[in-house]
Amino acid sequence: MIFENISFRRLVSQRIGGEKFETPEAVVKWMGAIQAQDYMQSLWAIGLRTQARTVADVEQAIANRKIVRTWPMRGTIHFVPAEDAKWMLSLSASRIIAADSRRLRQLEFTVELMKRCQDLFCDALNGGRQRSRPEMMSLLEEAGIPTNGQRGYHILWYAAQSGVICLGPMQDKQQTFVLLDEWVPESRALSHEEALAELVGRFFASHGPATLHDFARWSGLTMADARLGLEFTKTNLVSEEIEGTVYWMAGDEAVSISNDGVYLLPGFDEYLLGYKDRSAVLAAQHAQKIVPGSNGIFLPMIVIAGQVVGTWKRSLRKKAIDITFNPFAPLGNLEERLVEAASAYSDFMGLPLSSAVIA
Repeated sequence: MIFENISFRRLVSQRIGGEKFETPEAVVKWMGAIQAQDYMQSLWAIGLRTQARTVADVEQAIANRKIVRTWPMRGTIHFVPAEDAKWMLSLSASRIIAADSRRLRQLEFTVELMKRCQDLFCDALNGGRQRSRPEMMSLLEEAGIPTNGQRGYHILWYAAQSGVICLGPMQDKQQTFVLLDEWVPESRALSHEEALAELVGRFFASHGPATLHDFARWSGLTMADARLGLEFTKTNLVSEEIEGTVYWMAGDEAVSISNDGVYLLPGFDEYLLGYKDRSAVLAAQHAQKIVPGSNGIFLPMIVIAGQVVGTWKRSLRKKAIDITFNPFAPLGNLEERLVEAASAYSDFMGLPLSSAVIA
């Protein structure tokens, strides 16, 4: 019952159940950041938290420069509010880049070469230009800079981590890159302490109940910075000790939602990845089914009554969508509820639901 209470509260705070936001940018601001390793899955992570929005609406928010995709925390790709990208990067960039020195040596790169790459990018993207990933790779190769293996990706990551570039909108199914300062000319400037307080406040409001260790894992910050941020903002939060562990959350009155709600969450969703300890929503015996082979790829999840109870897979056809459910155990008479959840996803994608079956 204790963990059921935690998972139920998280459904509400994460806006998976209960009140939804009006716009994609409101979702991202509330969440602080949205995991975005898988582009299409991350669009659904935003869409399921909004009111009757479509994939086109989320992509329009990207094109309108309301939200951007970059590597702000843990060196991992996220959607963040456009105006917050710079200060979010600055919170941990120096530590991440310093820790990257070993990887640079493995790739036979130097800091001086990274600076040269950034200068190349600035020249190529200056004036509001957008370049696709293949074009960025060609730019480097033409300058005599190898991109084979993981070299090209690492150069792009390093430039983004340094606040030089970020990901722009899709163009003919290709991801583009833009100069961050040009794409977001009016970035918010926060001191280190202000940034910590803002990020801590957003995290516990949107992810609570959560622990300070959850925040440190999610943000990639040190426990010292996590504690400092909490000191600045804990007057706006409430805490509760459960079995010897202190959980923090916003003090707002909980919204009433169905205890047996059925949801289809994307892979990499914040509902699971937003926490160091995931046992409140995912039983240990099923963890390998969400990340088969521990390969770092998180599968889309079926969530019922706050618990991850299976995975699901979509198959896109030209004019329709098929969805297959893979529950960990029989789900009883919930097939109709699963189809309703699948229909919500097909509406978001703008395609009719052709079939929704249990494997």
